[in-house]
Amino acid sequence: MTDELPRPTEAETAILSVLWARGPSTVRQVHDALADRGTGYTTVLKLMQIMAHKGLLRRDESRRSHVYEPTIDQGAMQHRWVDDLLERGFGGSTSALVLRALSSKRASAAELARIRALLDALEADPDDGGDLG
Repeated sequence: MTDELPRPTEAETAILSVLWARGPSTVRQVHDALADRGTGYTTVLKLMQIMAHKGLLRRDESRRSHVYEPTIDQGAMQHRWVDDLLERGFGGSTSALVLRALSSKRASAAELARIRALLDALEADPDDGGDLG
């Protein structure tokens, strides 16, 4: 199902981010969480309706205020974005992507430790895709 979903727009990604952080939410709750973006309530409502139609969100209509939730979890969507970026932006070169990412923004000590642990795990078992947890 993941491959069948359309790529979310920037505005749709903002809505997904709210829902991943908050869990199932009403349009009002998502709108309130996006208040700093200056997006109107009716715009958020329309976007969420479109996202439900596209299959990015599922809508629970059993209550007066409909509750929306993503149809794809954050990790699966991130995996999809990275795969897309890897192919379109880096010609499939994992090392080019990682080197560019690490040279573009300084990683914290904790992030570097996680990266080292992932590299160690991949060296120990190359068939294991690693777990970014």
